[in-house]
Amino acid sequence: DTRTIFDTGALTKQFTAAAIMLLVEQGKLSLDEPLTTYFPAAPTAWRAITPRHLLTHTSGLPDYTSGTLDYRRAYTEEDLVTFAFGLTLEFPPGSRWNYSNTGYVMLGALARKVSGRFYGDVLREGVFLPLDMRSARVITESEIVPHRAAGYRLENGALKNQEWVSPELNTTADGSLYLSLRDMVAWDASLRARHVLDPRTWAQVFAPVRLNSGKTYPYGFGWDLSTFAGRRAQRHSGGWQGFATYIARYPDADLTIIVLANLAEGNPGRITEGVAAILDPSMTDAGPAPIPDADMTTQKRVEALLASAASGTLTPSEFAYVRAGFFPGRAAFYKERLGALGPLASLTLVGRRELGDDTVHVYEASYASAVMVVRVAVAPDGKLAGFDVSPKPAR
Repeated sequence: DTRTIFDTGALTKQFTAAAIMLLVEQGKLSLDEPLTTYFPAAPTAWRAITPRHLLTHTSGLPDYTSGTLDYRRAYTEEDLVTFAFGLTLEFPPGSRWNYSNTGYVMLGALARKVSGRFYGDVLREGVFLPLDMRSARVITESEIVPHRAAGYRLENGALKNQEWVSPELNTTADGSLYLSLRDMVAWDASLRARHVLDPRTWAQVFAPVRLNSGKTYPYGFGWDLSTFAGRRAQRHSGGWQGFATYIARYPDADLTIIVLANLAEGNPGRITEGVAAILDPSMTDAGPAPIPDADMTTQKRVEALLASAASGTLTPSEFAYVRAGFFPGRAAFYKERLGALGPLASLTLVGRRELGDDTVHVYEASYASAVMVVRVAVAPDGKLAGFDVSPKPAR
C-alpha cells in the first residue's frame, strides 16, 4: 500500500537540508557564518565550523554512537547541544569528510535558533504542505498514526521487534521522519521541477563539497553524489529502528527508485541496483574485476593490516585519521571476524580512485571459507585515513 508509513532514518537528511536552505533563502542564516555566531557558548574550536560544514559532513564533529549517547534517555535539544559542545573535533573543519549524525542534530538546533521554530515545523510549513505530502511528519510514539508500519530486525535468524529508543531522541534532525511512498513520490516530483527552493539553491544542494585543499568530495547537502554504472547518481540510505530505506536518482536516465522496508536487514540499496538494471540494462553493475597492480608496496601493507586486524594488534598510530568508535569497537569486531577465517589465501586489487584528498584502494581478500572486500584509504602523508572490511556481496 503506497500509504504505508515508514520510519525513513538518515534518508531524511535531505529534508533537513531543505529546511536549512529555506531559512537561508529567508535571510535567517548564512551558510558560511561561524557557528559561534548562532551558538555563542560553543567551544573556541567551533569558530571554524559553518552551517555548510554541518550540511556536508565536513565539520570534524564525531558521529555519535550508542556508546556515546544513551538511546533510552530523554534528552532535550539543549542536552544534545551541550553534548556536541563537549566533543573533540576529529579533524580541522573542511579538511576532510566524515559522516556525522551529530552535525545534523546541530542543524535542527540551528533551525530553532534562527527561526524560533522546531525544524519539523519549518519542514511542515515550507515543504510538506506545499507539496501535499499529507502523511509526512516527525516520528511520534504517543499519537495514533494511520497506516504506520512496525519495524523488525533479525536476531539469530528469528524475527524480533525493533529496539526501543526514547521518544525525545526520535525527533532530532539527523533522521526522524515518517514518510510514505506517496510522500516520497511527491518529493521526487518537486526535485525534478525544482519546486520549494530557488533553482540556484538546488544547484548548491546537488554540488559536491569542496575541501580546504580545493579538491571535491562527492557529497552535497544531504545527498551522496557518487556515480553508479557510469551514471550520475543522487542517493541516500537510511536505517533506524527496524527500518531500511533508500532513494536513488539517476538524472541522466530520468529515473528515480525508492525502496522502503520495515526490516533492518532489508538491504534496499541492492534492491535499488537490481531494479535499475531491470529498467535499464545499461545500468547493470557487473561488480568489481581485477585490475593491474604494480603497487606491491601497498598490497604488502594491506596484507600486514589484515594480519594485524586478525590478531588484534592494529594501533591508532598507523592512522592519519580514525573515525570515532573504530578503536576499540570496530577493531575488536575485525579481530573476531578475520581471526575466525584463518590464513589469507590471496589478495586482488579490484579498484582504485581518488576520494577527496585520499587515495582509496579496494581489494578482494580470499580466505578458505569467505571472500572479503577490503577498502583502504591512504592520506597524502602516507598514513591510513580509512580501513574497512566487509563480506563480498552475493550477486
